[in-house]
Amino acid sequence: MLIFQDFLKALGQLGDARFLRVVALGLGLSLALLVGVYAGMLAVIEWLVPASVEIPWVGSVGGLDTLVSIGSLALMIGLSVFLMIPVAALFSGLFLEDVAQAVEDVHYPGLPAVTPLKLADTLIDALNLFGLLVAANALALIVYIFAGPFSPLVFWAVNGLLLGREYFMLVAMRRLGREGAKALRARHAGQIWLAGTLMAAPLSIPLVNLLIPVLGVATFTHMFHRLNAAAQIPANAARPGNAPRP
Repeated sequence: MLIFQDFLKALGQLGDARFLRVVALGLGLSLALLVGVYAGMLAVIEWLVPASVEIPWVGSVGGLDTLVSIGSLALMIGLSVFLMIPVAALFSGLFLEDVAQAVEDVHYPGLPAVTPLKLADTLIDALNLFGLLVAANALALIVYIFAGPFSPLVFWAVNGLLLGREYFMLVAMRRLGREGAKALRARHAGQIWLAGTLMAAPLSIPLVNLLIPVLGVATFTHMFHRLNAAAQIPANAARPGNAPRP
């Protein structure tokens, strides 16, 4: 299957210094964000949960805040699975250019230079995807409850649709501009959704999920060049300057 070939090419470049730099930055930022969220959770627990309570015939029972805090650590580990989906999307948008350029330098030499995506546009797209993923997963919680044993499949499918759509757009816009990227994405929507779903599944695995944003950008870079070559759409050296946002 061609999607797996794209992924294996990306995996084979994981030792690239530029890949490792982005992995290290993503790891640090992800951990910092998760630690910050957990610290905020602990502060709320200490504010709401008393250090001890009086129980009739027993007396004062202490350590409740500590017990709840320990339980919150297990809860946070579980929540990190859901948090890493939007976090991965946010950080990938920030480091997209480094990874995509590293892939093209090794596998597609001789391509004309691109005009890098503007930082402001990249941040807006990344933040939009971050918010969309958070909102979609919040709404999908109801579906997850009723899906029972199939809830992981629903989770991967929902996030795969959004991740695949936006990752492909971010990569393709470097060469085709926004409108060209949208046209190519529309032709291969099913394949892009499947690739996004295959990316969302390992994002559910702690530690492994820290590598997926880099591998995801690299995989979609290979996918773009494969699909673009098949469609025989010329990859322009620069993006249209005033392409409208969707």
